[in-house]
Amino acid sequence: METNMDFDFDAIRPYRDNELHEQIQFLLNEPNFATLLPSFFPGWDVEELKQFLLSLKTIAEFQEKIIHTYLNHITAQTTDGVILNGLENLNPQKGYVVISNHRDIILDSAFLNSNLVGTGIPMTEIAIGDNLLIYDWIRRLVRINRSFIVERNLPIRQQLESSMRLSAYIRDTVARRNQSVWIAQREGRAKDSNDRTQVALLKMFNMSGNDSLIENFKQLNLCPTAISYEYDPCDYLKAKEFQQKRDDAAYKKSQADDLLNMKTGVMGRKGRVRFYFVGNINEEIDRIASAISVKNEQLTAIAELIDKHIHLNYTIYPNNKVAYDELLGVDRFASEYSADERKAFDQYIQGQLQKIDLPNKDEEFLRTKMLEMYANPLINHLKAQEKE
Repeated sequence: METNMDFDFDAIRPYRDNELHEQIQFLLNEPNFATLLPSFFPGWDVEELKQFLLSLKTIAEFQEKIIHTYLNHITAQTTDGVILNGLENLNPQKGYVVISNHRDIILDSAFLNSNLVGTGIPMTEIAIGDNLLIYDWIRRLVRINRSFIVERNLPIRQQLESSMRLSAYIRDTVARRNQSVWIAQREGRAKDSNDRTQVALLKMFNMSGNDSLIENFKQLNLCPTAISYEYDPCDYLKAKEFQQKRDDAAYKKSQADDLLNMKTGVMGRKGRVRFYFVGNINEEIDRIASAISVKNEQLTAIAELIDKHIHLNYTIYPNNKVAYDELLGVDRFASEYSADERKAFDQYIQGQLQKIDLPNKDEEFLRTKMLEMYANPLINHLKAQEKE
């Protein structure tokens, strides 16, 4: 199996061990990064922490001693536990494209990798859009943390070249280096939690393949992964954005909005967090090849297959059942949650709505949008079960 090696990946790939010291030195001379240091290790002397960072020799050390330690703190402070299920479906000797729904800008991939430590399954490389890399020091920091860059908002010709390079990088990483990558199933978060895989993303994967579409995808070991947060701390910000877009078709989030979403997602209450790894779906991709011969229809079928596995493997919380009943005005799941659970969820939603500051605040619309965020995973889960 050949991979396209004609691209220079240096501008988008994660940093290597031999580049770590130089990049840490750069970060320590960046005032905005230096102000963040005390939050990573509360109680540490800043100078001691700087020397500790400079003593690190490998990316793995940086991830385990800095990022993993910090995420343990975030997990303890903002969740009721993060659990990875389905690890038995992964072969630690193989690379996968771990493709998942997308809830939180930072923590989806961060929780995934942090909780792989000690499991015997190597951490993934992480796809991250450059629209989030507002400052050069942020770009450097994420590349230290095993991220590769997805370039966005380019002119059409440059976008095509960038997509081809990205495709080649992912194929080289997974198929030649046997290193897994994580990527969201779509650009940006599904703000209503109605998770769907973008066919355009699958077309990008296929660009670098030299064989049939089906063989190209089998080489990538696609691994659909379901992520379920009991609470989404950004739910009220997403609802607010829905109204802003409803009232102004030209509305676009600012960089300040992105930073607020990132901070709120990291520091806000999340409840229980669950991941489920399906494992590779190559046998089912083979069945698609047997049933469908038209390339575009094969791509659509693969996208629907990924969606089915994600939808089937959500963790369904009482919140989802309450939201379903309230959104649809039914009592289908009333026997599966208590009066206290319903009351607690209603109070939570009301509290989140109170955080929304809009001059023409449409409370009924906003509440409906928030209910949709919690009901849609269950709605899609039920539909996926019906198709089984």
